Amino acid sequence: MKLAQHIKVRQRVVATAITYMRRVYIRKSMVEFEPRLVALTCLYLASKAEESIVQARNLVFYIKRLYPDEYNKYELKDILGMEMKVLEALDYYLVVFHPYRSLSEFLQDAAINDVNMNQITWGIVNDTYKMDLILVHPPYRIALACIYIASVHREKDITAWFEDLHEDMNLVKNIAMEILDFYENYRTITEEKVNSAFSKLALKP
Repeated sequence: MKLAQHIKVRQRVVATAITYMRRVYIRKSMVEFEPRLVALTCLYLASKAEESIVQARNLVFYIKRLYPDEYNKYELKDILGMEMKVLEALDYYLVVFHPYRSLSEFLQDAAINDVNMNQITWGIVNDTYKMDLILVHPPYRIALACIYIASVHREKDITAWFEDLHEDMNLVKNIAMEILDFYENYRTITEEKVNSAFSKLALKP
């Protein structure tokens, strides 16, 4: 995500890359497929799938500038070699349906013009990619859960709109609770814990 921000690719590309990475590790172990290299490769693959192509050599150049100690061993050939392995792990299925399209339509349908609420909702959707929600729940329902959280946070009553959707609100609220639980637990994830996890995988910086 940090690399994507630096090279200014669209958020959808980042979301697709993260989804690819999560799909890969459903089938492969982090010991077998090095996470740092897989992350780079998924971003490269997602940029092509989303027609926002970033050259692999540029990824190598910028990642070394951002993290010279951690990524100094990776070269262009490493990304291109891992690309085929990632494609095989994905069964060559590169289509990803995201909550973004549904979110835009829902916000318009609900006549939500509150700028702050819109920003909060989009931000929550982006944060869901730090979880496994996209692998478990329909994208439109994730969008509804994010709208629900934002409406409660902004004290905006859109109960009638939700009722008109005839959607199972228990399912929507359950997803909302997963997101809120994530926010609570995310605060406890320190850089030290992340580094410790990498050390356990025997990944030398």
